[in-house]
Amino acid sequence: MSTLIKKYKWPALLAVALIVFSALIFFLIKSYTYDSSTYFESRDFIRQLKQSDANWSVKILRKKIGLNNNLSLAPPLEANSRWEQLERLNNAGPLAALWASRRQGYVDAVKNKTLLVEQFQQHNANLRTSLDALPLVEDQIQTLLKDMNIESPTQRLTAASNILELTLTTLEYTLYVTSSKAKEVQSQLDEFEQYIAQLPAAHQPPFIILTQHIKTIIQEQPIVNDLLDRISVIPVAQELDNITELLNETQRRTAATDRQYHIYLAVCASLMALFMIYLAVRLVRSYAVINQINHELQSSNERLEERVQERTRELMEAERELVEAARMAGMAEIATNVLHNVGNVLNSVNISADLVTRKLRSSKTQGLAKAVKMMNEHAEDLGQFITFDEKGKLLPRYFNELVDSIATEQAQLIEELAQLTKSIDHIKEIVTTQQTYAGAARLIETLNISDLFEDALRMNSGALSRHHVTVIKDYQDVPTIAGDKHRLLLILINLISNAKFAMSHVSDHPREMTLGIRILDQTTLCLSVKDRGEGIAPENLARIFNHGFTTRKDGHGFGLHSCALAAVEMHGRLHVHSDGPGQGALFTLEIPLELAHS
Repeated sequence: MSTLIKKYKWPALLAVALIVFSALIFFLIKSYTYDSSTYFESRDFIRQLKQSDANWSVKILRKKIGLNNNLSLAPPLEANSRWEQLERLNNAGPLAALWASRRQGYVDAVKNKTLLVEQFQQHNANLRTSLDALPLVEDQIQTLLKDMNIESPTQRLTAASNILELTLTTLEYTLYVTSSKAKEVQSQLDEFEQYIAQLPAAHQPPFIILTQHIKTIIQEQPIVNDLLDRISVIPVAQELDNITELLNETQRRTAATDRQYHIYLAVCASLMALFMIYLAVRLVRSYAVINQINHELQSSNERLEERVQERTRELMEAERELVEAARMAGMAEIATNVLHNVGNVLNSVNISADLVTRKLRSSKTQGLAKAVKMMNEHAEDLGQFITFDEKGKLLPRYFNELVDSIATEQAQLIEELAQLTKSIDHIKEIVTTQQTYAGAARLIETLNISDLFEDALRMNSGALSRHHVTVIKDYQDVPTIAGDKHRLLLILINLISNAKFAMSHVSDHPREMTLGIRILDQTTLCLSVKDRGEGIAPENLARIFNHGFTTRKDGHGFGLHSCALAAVEMHGRLHVHSDGPGQGALFTLEIPLELAHS
């Protein structure tokens, strides 16, 4: 348990420190988000709205008495930005729904008041027009009464008095709108209309205009007073007070949250301070421990130097032994490669020697002794025997055919002996090449690559025929090159031999081997041998060229290793590709392209 605690102690402390530090930064940022000036600006904006509403009400009253003609309500400057500020302050948290309802209440109140004001303007305009025209029309009628032919001055004075009384009663009605006063005005108006009906038609228009103005006043004055009452009871100021109250509550809650953040900030800062003190104490203790360890290390170092010197002497001795062993192993590997490569060529030597033996045993010259014996028996009458005897007549034709057969046999024997000589020369070159692996210069010759492939095929021709392997030649035209003939021949013989062995157990499809020659990028000569044999497992691709690695029961793992070494010595590389078991394999030799100079 103690080991577990020691193991996870510092990671746990580091995790706690990161958590505390992150919390510290978080609370510090949150504490700076509170800005009291924002709430003061918002309350000042609400006060501006209340003042604007009060000014609007004053304008309405002035409009009633005709002192102001403009009732438009202009919003305060920066009203949009202030409303956005209020939205940010109140649109989140537990009071968001209350803020939405109170703001909507204010908007609805302003909207209703605006509609009533528009109606008030319309009706008040009609009322003010009639009130302003009423004294003028009354003066006009009074003047007209003076000019009219009325029989008695008493009637004129009575009519003038009635008109003046009707005008005054109407004006009094505008000040005190009551039902009794309305009935009184209506009664006087009815009597006045009866009087108008008795007047001549030429004098009636001014009287009719007066009655129309009085009717307009009677109709519009109650409506205007009612609209004013309805406007006055719309709670715009109260809705603004509700918003102010909500703003104060939001500020109070935000201030409380900010105080909590400051408390949390202080706690986190205290924890960080304790952690720093703990680290300082641990640092002092660690410094003392480090000094002690350094002293012990110095002592150990002195003892270690003595042991290193002793081990160095032992290692030098072991190194000498390893060098000797490596030299012997190298010699063994060279001998193994020589034997393997010579063995490949000896197969071709055996085939050529066997073919020569069989040719000699089946030679047509064996019949020559019988013909000579027959001629010796008829030596005295040889001419007659050849001319008249049936057997004698056959001798000239037999000798002619024998000459042709002997010539053919001789040509075949010469060809096989030449191939045998090439194989023996190749064995000598293998031995010579292996002797010069330590760094001797390469023997560069002028080569025809297709001829080199043909030589390799001839050296494997017997095995290819026995295994019924079909060879497909995919040769690109390649100019004569300068190269190491015997190293190239060694590689090609091994690759063709391995391809033949890979297809030795194939029975479900033809045994086909494809030989390829092509040039890549005008700088690289590419030689390939592709078979349709047993393929190579993916795990064996990386070690197929290792010394001693083989998948054949009777194999030794030397051929491909020596081929890879020969490719490297020619500044090239030998690589293999296979899609897996049963998919065949493609061996490719890539060497620098060196054209022969004519």
